[in-house]
Amino acid sequence: MRSLHHRVDLLRVCAHHVRIHILEELCSGVKCVSDFEEFLQISQPNISQHLNLLRRHGVIDYYNDGRLRCYFLKDPIVPDLLAVLKKDYIEELPAPACCPVTKKGKYPGNRKH
Repeated sequence: MRSLHHRVDLLRVCAHHVRIHILEELCSGVKCVSDFEEFLQISQPNISQHLNLLRRHGVIDYYNDGRLRCYFLKDPIVPDLLAVLKKDYIEELPAPACCPVTKKGKYPGNRKH
């Protein structure tokens, strides 16, 4: 079971638009740095920094294939996290009718019916 610290650290590491794009691409299979350069439109050293950070935190890993370094997902929670981020929520959660502890009063805010 993941500790709270590990879960928070994982979210912090993934919470960058470039790293989200990298992880989305890795969900579809193994990629090399040159593959990322094609769609990220940032420098190879910048891509490598993002990949190294994800690797240091155990989110991804790589293997060498000749001169190529091929990256792949390692942490199985990543596809689930990305699916939640892509989900389109239509409505907000309903507001409470009263305080759940005292059971007194009405909810002071505006409620949509």
